Amino acid sequence: MTDPSPSRRRALAALATLAGVPLIGGCGAPPAPGTSQRPGTSPTGTTPEPSPARTASPSPAVPPVTVESNVDDRATGVTVDTILELSVSNGTLTSVKPTATVEERESGKAVTVTVPGTLTEDGSAWRATDGLDPGVEYTVTVGATNASGDPVTLVRTFTTHELTLDQQTFPSVYPLDGMTMGVAMPAVIRFDIPVTDKANVEEHLHIDVSPKQPGSWYWLNDSEVHYRPKAYWKPGTKVTVDARLNGVKAGKDLYGQESRTFSFQIARRVVAKVDLAEHVLRVHIGDKLARTIKISAGKKGFITRSGVKVISEKLETTPMRSETDNINDPDYYDLDAVKWAMRLTQSGEFFHAAPWNAAYFGRANVSHGCTGMSNADAQWLFENMRVGDPAEFTGSKRGMEPGNGFTDWNLSWSGVRKRSAL
Repeated sequence: MTDPSPSRRRALAALATLAGVPLIGGCGAPPAPGTSQRPGTSPTGTTPEPSPARTASPSPAVPPVTVESNVDDRATGVTVDTILELSVSNGTLTSVKPTATVEERESGKAVTVTVPGTLTEDGSAWRATDGLDPGVEYTVTVGATNASGDPVTLVRTFTTHELTLDQQTFPSVYPLDGMTMGVAMPAVIRFDIPVTDKANVEEHLHIDVSPKQPGSWYWLNDSEVHYRPKAYWKPGTKVTVDARLNGVKAGKDLYGQESRTFSFQIARRVVAKVDLAEHVLRVHIGDKLARTIKISAGKKGFITRSGVKVISEKLETTPMRSETDNINDPDYYDLDAVKWAMRLTQSGEFFHAAPWNAAYFGRANVSHGCTGMSNADAQWLFENMRVGDPAEFTGSKRGMEPGNGFTDWNLSWSGVRKRSAL
């Protein structure tokens, strides 16, 4: 038999290598022990017949990637509290991006939103971490790789059910993201439509506190939920609230309208202690008494409340008029520019400068409920206290009404826990 041409040999070599066949060798048994065999001969010493070349086996077909979901492709009327889930067969998920075009609440403009979610470590499944918006079409773009590592893109769509505005409750939050607050500041979420399924809403409120401190969510009423630590926050604490409320069922035919995430920082510890009977205010910064201030508080008929109040607003100057507090003659007052005012209650109690009462500081309570002091003391207090700092009032028999400002610290810890829905 003549040798094949050089090009033919190369082809055979390639074919043999692809099929996993040795390029040199022959049929028959291996050499017997103790015998030798020259290359190209059989164990008997005769020249073997060349083996016929083997035909290469075709590569096995790569199975197609398939995606399964708890929402069918092209489904309609999907409820907004559905938590989208996907899994993959014959491949690995690399990305899942569900998007929709919605109307922005504040501007009314059309914007594209993406449902957030997480992939499992092995890329076998993905689960959303938020609900859906009503009355829109979602496009789910899925990135994956098949068994051979080749990229694959799959697209699915579905449409959610319609909701009226009366079927959606919008959460507003405080403090605002990035603010620095005093040690008594609660995290606050208010709803524009009352919530009836408080437990389900509270389950979707996540909070991260660093350093860790015991605390709890609790409901003031159907429209407001707060988070408060067991004791005042430690200075330097960072608080992050992740309220995953979009699409969350909040009552019969009522759903959360939007998710909100916000963080705030806690400043140094500043606590004002006011003795209404002694007519004095003592300010503690950290563990030290920083300043003692003579004051005049509310007179008979306008007794200043005892209890823990939290500064909620600071105004360098502000008008104060008696009609705001339903006060009539002969106690009418109209002040255009009260200095260094810090709000303590929603009903109108403030720390502020009251030089017109200077003769009574440290001696008698003659105001309409506010805690007044000299200009110098009021300015120092204004510069050293911030929103969220507590003022602990004692010395009167009039107590704080729940919700008259940030009244969180007038509730015992056991009372806080009892007001949680969980």
